[in-house]
Amino acid sequence: MNSTAALLDKLGRLVLNHVEEMGKILIFFLSTVRWAVRPPLKLRLIFKQMEFVGVKSTFVVVLTGTFTGMVMALQGYYGFSMFNAESLVGSTVALGLTRELGPVLTALMVTARAGSAMAAELGSMRVTEQIDALSVMAANPMKYLVVPRIVAGVIMLPILTILSDFVGILGGYFVGVSVLGINAGAFVNNIYDMVGLDDIYNGLIKAAVFGFILSLFGCYKGFNNEGGAEGVGKATTEAVVLSSVYILVSDYFLTAIMF
Repeated sequence: MNSTAALLDKLGRLVLNHVEEMGKILIFFLSTVRWAVRPPLKLRLIFKQMEFVGVKSTFVVVLTGTFTGMVMALQGYYGFSMFNAESLVGSTVALGLTRELGPVLTALMVTARAGSAMAAELGSMRVTEQIDALSVMAANPMKYLVVPRIVAGVIMLPILTILSDFVGILGGYFVGVSVLGINAGAFVNNIYDMVGLDDIYNGLIKAAVFGFILSLFGCYKGFNNEGGAEGVGKATTEAVVLSSVYILVSDYFLTAIMF
């Protein structure tokens, strides 16, 4: 009985801590919105973050998208060949990438590269009191450090997802047509017939939401870092884990609503 009570007590504390954390993140988000709509708009800082989040993530996104499309073509071919429906491989690859794998895998890759870097950079600035120095100089750190990163995440994730979808379909075409011998016309025509614009638009909306999640958690964890150098590492790890979990959870609900 005592062990059961102790377990329930531990679970209850975990839930309360998580609810408290979500409340702090909500307040952090509302503060970000307040400073985002207040002029002047820091375009130079936003473009700098767009380069960091988007341009510098291009290679890893292209690599991930290409091999995802190639693997989907392989797996789809072996499944559809049992029913002599190999021509459906192209549409399956395109639908899978535009609806799910393109936005989700792109978001996870950018979380690992840029989201962790946001937490580490802001965490280091907190430890070295650079964030406090900004406040002393009457420069609001939310305006200069947080808003540009979140805006960049929301803008660049859909662009990276378009790139990931495109190279993924090219990879699937290469494996399906050049390696497995599927008719090229049937491969392309089935994509035109079965993939609608709403599939692409909804996938890009998902990507924007994922970009918001990864940049918000990355900034929140770094901005509120405590515990010196050890705290920077902890904040970085927590930012990546939380972002990844919430990207996958939100993907389920967005899919249930959109499709």
